[in-house]
Amino acid sequence: MERTRVLGAGIMGHSIALALAWAEQDVVLWGTDKSDLARAEKEIADKIERLAAGGVVKGNPDEVAERIRYTTSLEDAASGATFLIEAIPEQLEIKQNFFKTLDELCEPSVILASNTSGLRPSDIAKLMKHAERMVVTHFWNPAHLIPLVEVVRGKHTSQEAVNRSLALLRAIKKKPIVVKKEVPGFVANRLQYALFREAQHLLEEDVADVEDIDAAVIYSIGRRLPVTGPFMTADMGGLDVFHSISEYLFPELSKAEGSLPAMRSLVEQGKFGIKGDAGFYEWGAERKREFLRKREEQLIRFLKQDLEIEEPGH
Repeated sequence: MERTRVLGAGIMGHSIALALAWAEQDVVLWGTDKSDLARAEKEIADKIERLAAGGVVKGNPDEVAERIRYTTSLEDAASGATFLIEAIPEQLEIKQNFFKTLDELCEPSVILASNTSGLRPSDIAKLMKHAERMVVTHFWNPAHLIPLVEVVRGKHTSQEAVNRSLALLRAIKKKPIVVKKEVPGFVANRLQYALFREAQHLLEEDVADVEDIDAAVIYSIGRRLPVTGPFMTADMGGLDVFHSISEYLFPELSKAEGSLPAMRSLVEQGKFGIKGDAGFYEWGAERKREFLRKREEQLIRFLKQDLEIEEPGH
């Protein structure tokens, strides 16, 4: 069993720590200061309460929180660790210096993983002496509820680092995939943004309104994707059919090399979506709370189904 630490107590960091603790692993969560950790501790307590209400926590929910220890000392966090997961701000220079410090602080056998959503592991490891132990483990938000974790190897990443990452992630009931090349966006974000680019294109061409484009995804492929990914969907539909459609449809799809005008205009107006009051949709405080509650309840239902499939009869 790895002795795991999570470095960074923000949205992703505290959720990763919760995922570990929920899977009955002791974990140390490092934050920059006491207020940072206090926020994380409250968020974790709230999330555990909702997990318990959803019926996916076995035993006493308080025991999940008790498996997490908090510290503001990086030396304390690293002490005795065998596997560190970094979840600090997504800025290359900050991560490079952070991993240089960790590289000097930890024995060469300790795996140093980054939760970056797109930075190349080889770039992050640029200042490290032991780059072979650096790997990306890209959790998806919310990290305690989304099963996927992308394991991305850099130019110098060892097979041991990959194998130990996969073993840890499977032990906490995640669904890891191996990304063999350092492509921008890895796998899942590339697929997500390919869909988002076409959605923007359809909006610009006035093919449909925002609400109807979202509905087209939610009530069609969104219902099917939890069961069949794109290649399996093609097999189910018939490769001859998908080949024929690809031949005439691909030339019609968007080839935009950046955000399209409607998106760019919203950003220029400071309308960033749910983090503010408006984006493609209008967001008031009550609508935000209600939407986030419903999203979390749905993700818990999906997760409950996963657990029932993996543990039939329980």
